[in-house]
Amino acid sequence: MAANGKAKEEAYKRVRTILVSQPKPERSPYYELEKKYKVQIDWRPFIHVEPVEARDFRKQRVHLEDFSAIILTSKNSVDHFFRMCEEMRTKVSPELKYFCLSETIANYLQKFIIYRKRKVFVGKRSIEDLAAALKKHKNEKFLLPCSNLGAKEICKYLDDHGYSWKDAIMYNTVSSDLSDLSDVTYDMLVFFSPQGIESLYDNFPDFKQNETRIAVFGNSTCSAVEERGLTANVKVPAPDVPSMTVALDLYLQKANQVEPVE
Repeated sequence: MAANGKAKEEAYKRVRTILVSQPKPERSPYYELEKKYKVQIDWRPFIHVEPVEARDFRKQRVHLEDFSAIILTSKNSVDHFFRMCEEMRTKVSPELKYFCLSETIANYLQKFIIYRKRKVFVGKRSIEDLAAALKKHKNEKFLLPCSNLGAKEICKYLDDHGYSWKDAIMYNTVSSDLSDLSDVTYDMLVFFSPQGIESLYDNFPDFKQNETRIAVFGNSTCSAVEERGLTANVKVPAPDVPSMTVALDLYLQKANQVEPVE
């Protein structure tokens, strides 16, 4: 991937093109930014998910029928849990309790179960949000479907509070092939995970930042950028800047010298 100048010295140089390292959504406030600042925003997932096949899952010696509760951290964890149950020919017990990290995950769960007939507990975003519900079901045996990247914060929480649990790798998060971008230049790259940075270097080992601005979401993503000797020009979240689109709006006002709309 091509890049061009000195990011630190010209942090607010005009931005004309942005690449967001995620799939393109149907609706998004990013589209308003395109119109407002006359920029081109492209979308390309830098990472993707591949299923763990049943024959490989068996090597983990996890017996799905042994668990009375499940902690679901993403839509991927929902998809691959039910896929694995089907491939392993394991019937999902109607008594299974579902602990979902967010309402989005809980709503997605309705694709697979009759929601009103199951015990579903919903958090706002983190495992701590489920603390009260988990405490009430302290004696359950919890399954944590996850990817090869694991779920460190959740694992630590479950250990610290003495729960009986087991993680199970059901899908792998891997770098996507970006070779077709080798001769493409963007003024700004937007990342949401350390794996996105890893994919960047998997595809372009000789990548140099130069004038390319980098926007990051989350402390771990920012750390991954800095560990590579790169500069994060936009960092989210920040005080009064909860989202990436808000941060980009503020940045583009300065970089593209566009007055904010009252």
